[in-house]
Amino acid sequence: MLPDLLCDDLSVVICGTAAGTTSAQLQQYYAKPGNKFWATLYQVGLIPVQLNPTEYLRLLEYGIGLTDLVKAKAGMDHILEKEDFGNQQMVLKIKQYQPYCFCFNGKRAAEAFFERPVAYGRQEMVIGRTHFFVAPSTSGAANKWWNIDLWKELATFSKALA
Repeated sequence: MLPDLLCDDLSVVICGTAAGTTSAQLQQYYAKPGNKFWATLYQVGLIPVQLNPTEYLRLLEYGIGLTDLVKAKAGMDHILEKEDFGNQQMVLKIKQYQPYCFCFNGKRAAEAFFERPVAYGRQEMVIGRTHFFVAPSTSGAANKWWNIDLWKELATFSKALA
């Protein structure tokens, strides 16, 4: 639905489950007004200026990339089926670009990728130099599980790796 925002030597790649309907329509990552993604990146210090969805390409200036585990569908997580997830393709992207940190924006994508339940925070798995992290979803639909402290931990963790 959305093109990957990836290149070599990124400090962190943030991976969502699938583009939301609004994001797919506008062709902008995290475009729905209730999503806390852009404010969170700024508040935790991952980016030095507040950006909005129309400026998503600027994330590369700050060493941040974006992708989604599901590329062929858009919408809420509950509409996705197991065969929609591109785990093998994602492993190939990780091996190709080797970001220092690969962060899942929400547990749904992480659990689909790891094929098991996961806890928030750092994960044991490493591929090459890439370490993994699971942060709470920034989606407004996931406010029940929101905790900005884990995003602060991601900022510290990813900066220490790069």
